[in-house]
Amino acid sequence: MTRIIAITNQKGGVGKTTTCVNLGATLSEMGYGVLVIDFDPQGNATSGSGVEKRHIQHDVRGLLLGEHSFRETCVMGTAAGYDLLPSDIQLTEAEVALISMPAAQSRLKTMLAEQAGSYDFVLIDCPPALSMLTINGLVAADGVIIPVQCEFYALEGIAALIETIEQVRASHNPSLQIDGVLRTMYDPRTSLTRQVSVQLEQFFDDKVFKTVIPRNVRLAEAPSHGLPVLRYDRLSKGALSYLALASELRKRLKLKKAA
Repeated sequence: MTRIIAITNQKGGVGKTTTCVNLGATLSEMGYGVLVIDFDPQGNATSGSGVEKRHIQHDVRGLLLGEHSFRETCVMGTAAGYDLLPSDIQLTEAEVALISMPAAQSRLKTMLAEQAGSYDFVLIDCPPALSMLTINGLVAADGVIIPVQCEFYALEGIAALIETIEQVRASHNPSLQIDGVLRTMYDPRTSLTRQVSVQLEQFFDDKVFKTVIPRNVRLAEAPSHGLPVLRYDRLSKGALSYLALASELRKRLKLKKAA
């Protein structure tokens, strides 16, 4: 059964795209069928998957607006190991157009209805804002992963995100769950990191993943090579952390190992 996961946090720079690309690559490496949807107009998940944005003929914008088919849009078998629905700055146009369309919040869900069953996981890299695109991601998803950097302002936007998730549950997607809160850019040497980590555990309890993603040079370098860290340096701390995260997620969702 397909698990659709929206990876989101309205705060930018928390490792959202890094998590989407690297979790997708790791799950693919484990033998699962994975589709990554780059739902951020910045298109970082696209370039981080080894896909040149200037060479894209069709992107997720055209798919959302019904201009192109899934087959025309999807990049099959990227260098990261998964299939990709790419995006670029033109996705901003889709957000404006969606406002006037019927059932605007459900466009992504409708689009995925015929395709998601071909995959074990669909990961949606949402933009860093509580926008119409993010709402589409939440309406389409079964679960949410919230990457959080352990810094002073980390919890500031979480309350608004949780409120949005509750609103989506009440109006469009009653089965939506928080699959986990992921601590990123984690540096246990600082007291602030430890303090914020404790606050997250107090607020989210067992929703906080035991796995943490450390600050890691190889993890930061990998996107410039168009590769997930697992393909760039699989023995690095970053790669090993995402392997641990994928295993923890699989156990948390009570999924069987991939065939």
